[in-house]
Order: sequence, then C-alpha cells, then structure tokens
Amino acid sequence: MDIFDVIVVGGGPAGAAAAHVAARAGLRVALVDKHKFPREKLCGGGFTGRSYQYYEQIFGAPIAGDIIITKRAVEFHAEGQELARIEDIPPIHMTMRRDLDASCVAHALASGAEDLTGTGCEALDLDSQVVTLKDGVQIGYRVLIGADGANSGVARALYGQAFDHDRIGFGLEIEGPVPAPDAPVRIDFGAADWGYGWNFPKAGSATIGIGGVHGRNPDMKAKMQAYQEIFGLGEGYRVKGAFLPFGDVRRWPGRREVLLAGDAAGLVDPITGEGIAYAMQSGAFAGAAAAEAIAANHPPRALTLYKQKLRPIHSAMFHANWIREIIFGRAFRGAFYRAFKGSGTVRHQYLRLMAGEIEYPALAWATFKKVPGFVMRSVTGR
Repeated sequence: MDIFDVIVVGGGPAGAAAAHVAARAGLRVALVDKHKFPREKLCGGGFTGRSYQYYEQIFGAPIAGDIIITKRAVEFHAEGQELARIEDIPPIHMTMRRDLDASCVAHALASGAEDLTGTGCEALDLDSQVVTLKDGVQIGYRVLIGADGANSGVARALYGQAFDHDRIGFGLEIEGPVPAPDAPVRIDFGAADWGYGWNFPKAGSATIGIGGVHGRNPDMKAKMQAYQEIFGLGEGYRVKGAFLPFGDVRRWPGRREVLLAGDAAGLVDPITGEGIAYAMQSGAFAGAAAAEAIAANHPPRALTLYKQKLRPIHSAMFHANWIREIIFGRAFRGAFYRAFKGSGTVRHQYLRLMAGEIEYPALAWATFKKVPGFVMRSVTGR
C-alpha cells in the first residue's frame, strides 16, 4: 500500500492551500477529490480584500486578474428599503468558484502534491490510517486533512455526522442575467431569517441568492422566489442549494493526526457567510501543523499545533457571533437597521473588515459602543 505523509481530502481553497503548504515543506502529499478540476461549485463568490491578501500570502502570487471582477460600490437594503449606497469603497472582488478552485489546485500540484482528483473516498479507517478510494485503491497517511466541505466525510468518520443541519445555514442561488457595467454589489438584510440576500455582479452573470439558518427558514424556496422577483426574475432559472456551516465552529477541529479545515471545521463567517478567506488560511495552518508534527516524528501532535494556529480565527468567530445577535436577533434588528441607515461608523468599519484592514474584534468594539443607542431605539422605535 502506498503511504503518504499527508492525504488531503477536498480540493477547494482549504484543501488546495493545505496541500500546497505541506508539499512546499517537502512532504509527500496526495490531493483527493471526487471531481476533476475545473468543476462547478455553488458559492456567491465574494472574494474580499482579506481573501485577496491570504491568497497572495499562501500561494506566493496575486490571483490572476482574469478570474476576478472588482467593484467599488455597494448597496445595503433591509425589508424593502434602501439603507445605504456607498461609493468608492475598498475593493470587493467577485469570482466564480470554478475558476478560483482550479487556480488553487494548480498551485498545489505545481508545489509537488500528487493529483488524485477525480476519484473520491469510499471509506476511511482512522484507526489503521487508511483511505479507500472509489476505485478500490487504498492509500495510507501519517496526517489526514479533511477539507471536504459542509458534508465532510472526514467529519462524519470522526463524529458520526458532519453538522447538525438545523443549526447551520442553507443557501439558494441562481446565475442571473449579465449585469450593467456599473452595477453595485447588493446586500439585503432580512431576505432570509438570520441571514441575508445577495446580488453579486460578475463578468458573465450576476450571482443572486439568499442564505440563512436552516432551522429558521422552512420556507426558503418561497423566500428565494420573492427575492428573485425584486429583480424581475421569475421562473426559468436553475436554483441550486447547499448547506453553509456558519455559526457552528468546531472548537476541536479533528483528533490527533486528523485535522478539519475550512467549511468542514465550521470556519465560515457567521455574518456574511463568506468562507473563502478562512478556508485558505485554515488550510494553510493545517498543512503547516502537519509538517511540524511530522518533522518532530510525532504526527498525533498535529491537532495541538493546529489549534494554536487557529486561535486568531476562533477569536474572530467569537466576536462575529456576538455582533450577529445584534444584526439578526429580533430584539435589536429594527434598531440596527435604523442605526445602519443613519450612521456611517459601523458601515465604515464593516467595509474595512471586508477589505482586510481590520479584524472582527475591532468591529465588535465599534458595535459595542453603539449598543446603548440600539437599546434606546428598540424601546422608543426611533
């Protein structure tokens, strides 16, 4: 049986980053995915300033300009009213996951990871440290990294299920008509309960969708239809759906020499639902932790090293979940909308966060200072 230092399951941004970092460290790495790349992937495709920075830091080169489109205007809406239109914002990039993921995988393979894409996992034996592929081939590992998304097979092998589907998010989206050249990014708070709607203009289409906590939105299809009607889009568009594991971060993302990264670890922004940035960063951390543990000839220490590296992301998630209660919770929701419409402070800080200029603790502090005003507005209705 062929034995690898690291097997990475999943070829999205998290898995490709993990494979790239581990291979660059001199390890023998197998990158496994049921699909060959490029392949289609449901995702809004928001590629924030933070994502742009992480991509360049991890892969050592800026993302190719022909697979992103950059916008500098954004509109915020809530329950039928426009809250704000902001021009000259820090750049927000849009991409198609078909292109982005293929680019990430190409970096990993160029760094020496072995291409086992096109054949998914049939079974995992965590005790024997053996992965059985769909074609019957068995391969062994010293460290296993599960970067296989919200329905992670590695997570199921560890915990019995990937996530509690009632606690995490679910999204629906379509690819709409080609937008006008000056079309802004649009966000609609409240299009789904504990979530939002989005209209992201891209080069050949506009990605339009809604997402929210699955257990709070039994009528998600009807809400998606209502959101399409805002833009004059009726039936005839293929609606795609997928679970989004935001708001359910795994405090223990793995076990010993088995690590979970990206969506499989619940590392999705609980406010925006954006997971690309934290997927790439957590994947890079997992690859580095695997390399350090193997260099010390102690693969079971990989999880301890990985958790140490994840502390900044876990801190950001803690603060984001706190802010989430103000934005989406029923008690403060109306007050937040009114404050958002009338004051630019939180808006400005939020846009700086998306640009990668600040992290969630700074946004949490800016929001915290507004809480007395939220409380007063909730009481007075002003």
